Amino acid sequence: MKYISTRGSSPPLTSKKAIIKGIADDSGLYVPSAFPFLGFDPFNHLSQPSYALRAVNILRPFLTDFKEEELLQDCQAAYGSNFDSPSTAPVRFLDGGTAVLELWHGPTLAFKDMALQLMPRLLTTAILSEEGQYEVVVLVATSGDTGKAALEGFANVKGVRIFVFYPHEGVSEMQRLQMVTQRGKNVGVCGVIGNFDDAQSGVKQIFSNREINKKLEDSQFRLSSANSINWGRLAPQIAYYFTVYEEMVLARKVERGDEINLCVPTGNFGNILAAYYGVRCGLPVARLICASNINKVLTDFIRTGVYDRRRKFHKTESPSMDILISSNLERLVFELAGRDPEQVSEWMNQLVKDGAYRIPSDTLEELQSLFYGGFADPAETARAIKNAFEKHGYLLDPHSAVGFHVLQKYKEETGDSRPVALASTASPFKFNRGVLEALGRETSGRDEFSLLGELSSISGQPVPQKLAELQSLPEIHRGVCEKQDMAKVLFRFLEIT
Repeated sequence: MKYISTRGSSPPLTSKKAIIKGIADDSGLYVPSAFPFLGFDPFNHLSQPSYALRAVNILRPFLTDFKEEELLQDCQAAYGSNFDSPSTAPVRFLDGGTAVLELWHGPTLAFKDMALQLMPRLLTTAILSEEGQYEVVVLVATSGDTGKAALEGFANVKGVRIFVFYPHEGVSEMQRLQMVTQRGKNVGVCGVIGNFDDAQSGVKQIFSNREINKKLEDSQFRLSSANSINWGRLAPQIAYYFTVYEEMVLARKVERGDEINLCVPTGNFGNILAAYYGVRCGLPVARLICASNINKVLTDFIRTGVYDRRRKFHKTESPSMDILISSNLERLVFELAGRDPEQVSEWMNQLVKDGAYRIPSDTLEELQSLFYGGFADPAETARAIKNAFEKHGYLLDPHSAVGFHVLQKYKEETGDSRPVALASTASPFKFNRGVLEALGRETSGRDEFSLLGELSSISGQPVPQKLAELQSLPEIHRGVCEKQDMAKVLFRFLEIT
């Protein structure tokens, strides 16, 4: 399997080289040259269907230059005792037709662990097959969860250094504490004054700046990314959509081969793009329900065909979705454009220059035949948390609650009663203040750890140890910078003068 750029001006690469590189030299994103057909029963020959073995089955046709033993070893190491559920990504059923895919049982309590426990291992395996002496510098912009998951995954990995930029005052306090207390000889963290889009565009500028890259190469460093722009981060996410379908079949909620719907809360579009790639590989899905918070740029795009980032940015209780420039959408429009890189380049240039682009009406019809777009404002998100808890006894974090609200709205609008799986992207304990307020509890003037205790008391669930220990950990990474100083901060971390 080769990987090609959405912009068309970079040569095809193997999966190992694409994972090391992260983003193409023409600023495009790597996509598979073809989609392997996996069908609706890709696990039928597995006698002991652990999550790791299921992941190997799904990833094998995408990562063809990885040896079988390499892929097996990496997946077994990624999906082991570091997850607090024996099934890694357990499925809970709220009612007869609604499954919740819990993707937050890893070490950082967010869905990013599903990819970022595996990606560092894939990257290390890929580096070992390369000639030459250099260190990979993994550069990350995060809206909250990716940063900690990447830091946790790459901490003390040989041959790799990782630096994370996050929006200063733009993440939850638990997300911030998780990042700034991260230990590891090879890790760095810095807040960026601004929002996630500022941090993300700053990282992209570093990747595309030839002078910066030349300076890094002269010091034996090579840039890569752990954001979902990197194929090594996106590919592992395909596996859990096949897994939730399998679990729904085994629970007799759906007949094998029959279609389901998938509802995915998303900001940067990577999580639902992985579901789309699953569909392209034969996963039986009728509709992909794309759930946004009030920063509803994706909802508007799906409904109108216009992607327009020229709008007010809202800081919400679901900060990982506070995004106006959804990088992974480029991969989808590449497919919608018939894999025409010139058309994709034109749209992406319009986005940079004018802040917006429009797809043709026939392309919009194709988009809407599979995707439904909806959003939840803060009040609707809070009501969703309360309703899910009162009706089902199930506690949602604000991101998953956005999905829950949009799912209910979709059912009301369409009357579609197909079985559906909702991707639950984070533990409610990571967003304790917002969850407690939604349940009608007073939180003003209270510290994060007393809130954790109250949420534990209400839910009957123990406070996750990874969050409880934050109270006693020192804040190691206190830096804050302006967007234009991000490269200087990176050089300082790497001790490049």
